[in-house]
Amino acid sequence: MTTSPPPIEQVVLCASDGTAIGAAAKATVHHADTPLHLAFSCYLFDDAGQLLVTRRARTKPTWPGVRTNSCCGHPAPGESMQAAVRRRLSVELGITSATIDLIAPRFRYRAVMADGTVENELCPLYRAIVRDHHLTLDPAEVDAAWWLPWSGFLDEVAGPDLLSPWSVQQVAELRRLGTSPTCWPTGDAALLPAASVP
Repeated sequence: MTTSPPPIEQVVLCASDGTAIGAAAKATVHHADTPLHLAFSCYLFDDAGQLLVTRRARTKPTWPGVRTNSCCGHPAPGESMQAAVRRRLSVELGITSATIDLIAPRFRYRAVMADGTVENELCPLYRAIVRDHHLTLDPAEVDAAWWLPWSGFLDEVAGPDLLSPWSVQQVAELRRLGTSPTCWPTGDAALLPAASVP
């Protein structure tokens, strides 16, 4: 009996105005001239306001082994942002029940690794809140994860343990929303990139 190969993961390519202009295999997108594409970052909190900090798997092609926010990913063509966040929380962390809110719909960044590999993303920010601390980490995505008070995470942003460049930029935006992450105002979904699916 033969089994079908897993589907090739695709990302949504974007024009500078945020409209979709096609799709490409995720495995081929990140290089020295990475095209602008659609992504998201999620900050996962418990109901006491502790953040789940993760360390990227050391086998990942971009920023391996680097400390970062809870979860990142790319919506597939035709997949809503909320569905993509929920899918990656499940795949990477084993989180299947969370309240998910859009926080910063217009975040965009570009970062360059020491080897010249570029990240170039329209990357709305989401907050997820869970009650259950039980995690099941995917070792292909996450090396380690730990809970930390938000204030403690802010204190360590510029510490010796390198933080992903997107998280450094995102934290600068999130600081402005207040000291209590569970009380941050939600963002307007109408401001999401045009390439995103409602």
